[in-house]
Amino acid sequence: MGITRMNHAVLYVRDARRTADFYQRVLDFKVIIEAPGGEYMFMRAPDSDNHHDLALFTIGSGAGDSRAGRQTVGLYHIAWEVPTLEELAAVETRLRDEGALIGASDHGANKSLYGKDPDGLEFEVMWLVPAEFWGEEEHEAIIRPLDIPAEQRRFAALTGGAQA
Repeated sequence: MGITRMNHAVLYVRDARRTADFYQRVLDFKVIIEAPGGEYMFMRAPDSDNHHDLALFTIGSGAGDSRAGRQTVGLYHIAWEVPTLEELAAVETRLRDEGALIGASDHGANKSLYGKDPDGLEFEVMWLVPAEFWGEEEHEAIIRPLDIPAEQRRFAALTGGAQA
């Protein structure tokens, strides 16, 4: 079997247009397809070569909150990757300004921010540490506090100042 990556995520939301506006504002996603009545939106991440990375389907304002992980099985979150720690720092600012930042973790092999969209659905934005620096952390489930400026200094020293 030749699976190479996750291709896209599809979310049921109260209002696809409202949620699309959030992802445009906070993560620079672009609308690729929009139903005339706003029933669905297909979006592409800013540097993606994919047709769409996120699809949103309106189910109405009366929809209840997701209970996945609390009372039902279901998806915990989806994760979006950025290519540099500088971009991760910029996302942190945007999430904080939007009031959507709910956490930040150093997982060893990746550095992660956690946010919630307007319907309370959790997502992650992460930077993947170059594989040559994973070491034993590749095989560990790590959750440490994240300090992006410290990680920027650390990886600048490890890469001889090359952007990490």
